[in-house]
Amino acid sequence: MKFTKMHGLGNDFVVIHTPFTPDFTELAALAPRICDRHTGVGADGIAVLYPSSVADIAMRIINSDGSIAEQCGNAMRCVARYVYERMNGLRKQFTIESKIGVQPVWIEAEAGVVSRVRIDMGQPVLTPREIPLQLPGESAVEQTLSVEGRSFVYTAVSMGNPHMVIAVEDATAFPVAKWGPLLEKHPLFPNKTNVEFVTYHSSDEATMRVWERGVGITLACGSGACATVVAGALAGKCGRKVLVHLPAGDLFIEWCEEDDRVYMTGPASFVYDGVWLG
Repeated sequence: MKFTKMHGLGNDFVVIHTPFTPDFTELAALAPRICDRHTGVGADGIAVLYPSSVADIAMRIINSDGSIAEQCGNAMRCVARYVYERMNGLRKQFTIESKIGVQPVWIEAEAGVVSRVRIDMGQPVLTPREIPLQLPGESAVEQTLSVEGRSFVYTAVSMGNPHMVIAVEDATAFPVAKWGPLLEKHPLFPNKTNVEFVTYHSSDEATMRVWERGVGITLACGSGACATVVAGALAGKCGRKVLVHLPAGDLFIEWCEEDDRVYMTGPASFVYDGVWLG
């Protein structure tokens, strides 16, 4: 099986392009082996490309544990670069069908080489029952929950996938490995959740680290950066245009008032092409 290794700010993926709709059950079973960093290719997940009847291409994300993700901004940027440089004749605007719907893509490139990709990440979902979050009411801004004797103030947002955003004094030093897995599986989130630990520096700058659902600590999370800006804006901690610093680089996130949609801009990189023989 041919594949291409790519990454978006260190959040890495095995990209597989098939001319037909694949057997996702089979790929999900293979994912832990393929993504194993010692005995496999090594990746945070698999990005599967296949034909779409409603967009230029369809994509599905399989996490390293074999679960299917609804959304992944970093993978979307990788796929967009793959499509632009290898499939669509260097068209700079096209659409990708993901599990949450059809998402427009804009390419920034010079001499056919992509520098940055802008993705329409859709409208944030704030109603708890739709996130899903087992909390009454119509929003979950700066709510409190407890785990292992510690209380956390969080804001819950769905960017097609669930996020718990927690403001902390120093995100770079926060013990993500300790609290991330406990919060991911908190019973308030029936489908588990991604967890972002964020320091808001100003109205237009923040630092974020993430514990990704079904993966663990990663170097970046595109949908998490989007959720970080939405949650911060709702709580009055930042504005709607924010440069989000991640361990492996920066993403520019804009939550537009005009259409209530969140736009993410950032890089995507090729690593190598290979063949899976397992």
